[in-house]
Amino acid sequence: MFKEILADNEKLVKKFGAKRISSLKHLPDFYTFTKGLIYSHRDFDKFFKALERGEKCAIVSGFNASGTIHLGHKAVFDTNLYFQREFDIPVFIPISDDESYVAGKIKTQEEALENSLQLVKELIAYGFNPNRTYFIIDQIYTNIYNLAIKLSKKITLSEVKATYGYKNEDNPGLYFYPAVQSAHILLPQELGIKHVLVPIGPDEDSHLRICRDVAARFGYEKPSVIHLEFMPGIDGEKMSKSKNNAIFFSEDSQSILKKIRRALSGGKKGIEEHRKRGGDPEKDIACQYLAKFFLTKEEGEKLFKEYRAGRLLSKEVKDRLARELLKFIGEFQARLKKVSDEDVSSAILRNEGELPMF
Repeated sequence: MFKEILADNEKLVKKFGAKRISSLKHLPDFYTFTKGLIYSHRDFDKFFKALERGEKCAIVSGFNASGTIHLGHKAVFDTNLYFQREFDIPVFIPISDDESYVAGKIKTQEEALENSLQLVKELIAYGFNPNRTYFIIDQIYTNIYNLAIKLSKKITLSEVKATYGYKNEDNPGLYFYPAVQSAHILLPQELGIKHVLVPIGPDEDSHLRICRDVAARFGYEKPSVIHLEFMPGIDGEKMSKSKNNAIFFSEDSQSILKKIRRALSGGKKGIEEHRKRGGDPEKDIACQYLAKFFLTKEEGEKLFKEYRAGRLLSKEVKDRLARELLKFIGEFQARLKKVSDEDVSSAILRNEGELPMF
């Protein structure tokens, strides 16, 4: 489906040495792995073996302070939660308030902090255990910069320029941020956790290539990586806040229904023609969202078969997706109202007091 969207994933395999996840024989029995939502990896097999041996492991999974939660995040969130719930491992979530500011994604540091605190609340509402999840907001946990300074000594300017394409006109905050991001990812090792997994989209792999290189230079274990596929927006293009082609968890039911109604269809122009010739579920957004996110593998295969045969109409598929989404997002919004400021505060790493040791 949507070959142009998968091009970024394929590039990591062909050009940057990532391995297809399908090449591994032993994988978790979880939908993001069994349904192909995870495309490639770096050393995931090593992480998973350590996890099954009972060794100390953690997830690091960042979020941008300029962003908001939408359906495209579901796969990575659910993957993180699978490991947290199944293996009781800690999840570290850096929220890049500083990068959002230096990159000009938000106007002020105050806005970045406000956004970060709201995201903590939303992620707890999504299901992350506040007692096993550690949020890193750099304006609050400023000690992260001590580790970043240490790591910056073995990251060269030419390396950053080659990776990100920064120019001399770009501000020095951008040049330094790869060291900060590496500090986020390697922090669990400073706390006694040797094995770290970082689930990311293909567009974030450059950060991990720098981090894995600098980890080796300092004698840390290289973090393992899994690359999730980009899911298309309702128009079939990459999801984008600016295009408003994603379904956001903050939207009301009417807004969600409008987006579902105008989502790209794989059906034929008329009902009679569709019944006769069938539709294309690979192109149909509602089919894709249902099969990937809400149905079992067997149910998804049946949905595709019925749609191809013309026994299932586009409207019927969209109606089913609407029911699933409204229930899912409605439950999230209800939980969000119950998350207290105390829940948020207790889950944020702070300079004062003892850090957790594992």
